[in-house]
Amino acid sequence: MTIGFASRAAVSTGALCTAGLLALAPAAATTGTGIDPGPRATAAPASLLYRHGTHVRPRPGAPEVPDLSALSWLVADAGTGDVLAAHDAHRRLPPASTLKTLFALTVVPVLPAGIRHRVSEKELAGIGTGSSLVGVAENRAYRVSDLWNGVFLNSGNDAVRVLAALSGGWRATAERMQEEARALGARDTRVKSPDGYDAPGQVSSAYDLAVFGRAGLRNPEFARYCARAAARFPDRDGGFYVIRNTNRLLTGADGVEPYRGLIGIKNGYTSHAGHTLVAAARRGGRTLVVSVMNPRSGGGHTVYEEARSLLDWGFDATGRVHPVGSLDALRPGLLRGPQAQSATAPVAHGDSASGAPVSWTIAGAALLGGAGVSLFLRVKWGPVPSC
Repeated sequence: MTIGFASRAAVSTGALCTAGLLALAPAAATTGTGIDPGPRATAAPASLLYRHGTHVRPRPGAPEVPDLSALSWLVADAGTGDVLAAHDAHRRLPPASTLKTLFALTVVPVLPAGIRHRVSEKELAGIGTGSSLVGVAENRAYRVSDLWNGVFLNSGNDAVRVLAALSGGWRATAERMQEEARALGARDTRVKSPDGYDAPGQVSSAYDLAVFGRAGLRNPEFARYCARAAARFPDRDGGFYVIRNTNRLLTGADGVEPYRGLIGIKNGYTSHAGHTLVAAARRGGRTLVVSVMNPRSGGGHTVYEEARSLLDWGFDATGRVHPVGSLDALRPGLLRGPQAQSATAPVAHGDSASGAPVSWTIAGAALLGGAGVSLFLRVKWGPVPSC
């Protein structure tokens, strides 16, 4: 086939536009944070955590990843968001009361801790059979901070009901929780009951729970509640009684050895979900977050021992494994992997050093270059297709 003159011009234009883009791309890539992402070989495929099985990318001398019975688990660096190892990270499973982490992320910011509220009978209606309760009583006034102690320490579904009523109602709270999950890049989570009580279609994943736990550590109120071992809770008669955190890895209750450096978060259990746990610990200036869902062997304390194994392994593996993913990977508009900011600082957006997004910088330069080439060819040979 013979290529006409106009076609040759179009090919030339397309080639020059492409060349311009290739020339501009390296320069644009050097803007922004200036962090060296390291050799290309160390970057994990974006889809790796969606694959079945256990994933770890050891360097020489790395410790062997523990063999756990949980259906799904994950260990990550809370500062960078790097996932150090995981097993079926995106498997959708019922979360039980670990979903209360998402509830707190959604509601804590909108309810001042010092507000006092007298509970009505209506606000306590609808609590699921067999729910864990902290002892909220109708016609008794509570501070919002009291109710949060009931949520985090005793996993009180009665406290969740009242807080949800104060923040817009049960259904509206579930919808806002769903929006919060999407904003955090937690795409496996489906919220039906804000307290984590088993409900048809309600699921989360080890990945999402780790995302919620990491995000919670950035909120000072959330961090204080989840780290609290004991608190006083108002009783029906105007006095108080002591409630203790049911996270045994934090308190050391029932024969479980407390984990050194643990900074809490949340445990859960239902007969359908089994035992679930999100935990975080800090050692040597480094914070790890782990999530464990439904261990299949041992008793009710296995979830704590498997979390302990993951934390021990994660601290021991510092600098000796490549990431297998990132807790920021699915969050809209955020930097990935090593470009993520610390767990206590705002996460940066993918803008260039000049303040213009890199993608727009490249596109704008390409358009200007293409326009110039098109004008030259139009003058020399007449109208040609744009690139």
